[in-house]
Amino acid sequence: MKNKLTFKIIILISFFSLLFAFFLEYVLGHKPCNLCLMQRVPYLGSLILASLALVLKKYDRICLILITLLFIFGGMVSFYHVGIEQGFFNESIVCNLSGDQNILSTDSLLNQLEKASISCKNITFKFFGLSLATINTIFSSLISVKLIHILYHAKN
Repeated sequence: MKNKLTFKIIILISFFSLLFAFFLEYVLGHKPCNLCLMQRVPYLGSLILASLALVLKKYDRICLILITLLFIFGGMVSFYHVGIEQGFFNESIVCNLSGDQNILSTDSLLNQLEKASISCKNITFKFFGLSLATINTIFSSLISVKLIHILYHAKN
């Protein structure tokens, strides 16, 4: 297995990124918007794929390609999120999705209003003056570029 160190680094980055997101949500009480939740998908997928590649000791090229695609997707979603935060883009339907679309009674309506989705425009937490979407855009882009570099220079 040629990429053992790469997979271990991906596992560490993904694990601590998810741990930090869950800490912010459940311990500090910063509720994520729908785009914030979507930005967790590449980290979870990468954690699973990199772990599988290490355990199976094969399919490392396929796993690296899939992880690269996940981080490219994550970079695009977080870039779009930053655009919404900065007012470059309008909030899409993704930002306004909530769990229950069937409101049948006044009680259901009140429950739905209490569970109102968090706006993607609102920045509830900053780290070194940057929103988490901005930081994720930078991280996802850097990881994607590095993985593309590794894949390009890998001996077939």
